[in-house]
Amino acid sequence: MDWGKVTYVFFALMSLTTTAGFLYDHNTTSLFVAASINLASTLLKIGVRNVLSAELFSSSLVADLHLIPAFIIMQVTGDLTIAISLAIGAVIANVFSLTLVVVESAKTRDEF
Repeated sequence: MDWGKVTYVFFALMSLTTTAGFLYDHNTTSLFVAASINLASTLLKIGVRNVLSAELFSSSLVADLHLIPAFIIMQVTGDLTIAISLAIGAVIANVFSLTLVVVESAKTRDEF
């Protein structure tokens, strides 16, 4: 078992689920946790060298660029509607990222 890949996929999935948690319970703390986990996931994707690494990294950056402004907007203005719409964009980017992980895993399995 490749523990590096386990950690990498764990943080990618955790990023999606914490963002979904914010969409369920609209509080600033859960949005901060979602943004933090997503940043950790992005940092883990920097060293990945596989077929779809550029796509995985860019989709994670997209989620970061949704969650960080959502947290700032929620803190500064308290506008929940904009924060939720940005979080939905982050969920879409994370679903895309996890889809790429599944495709890459299937592609790797076919090569053996």
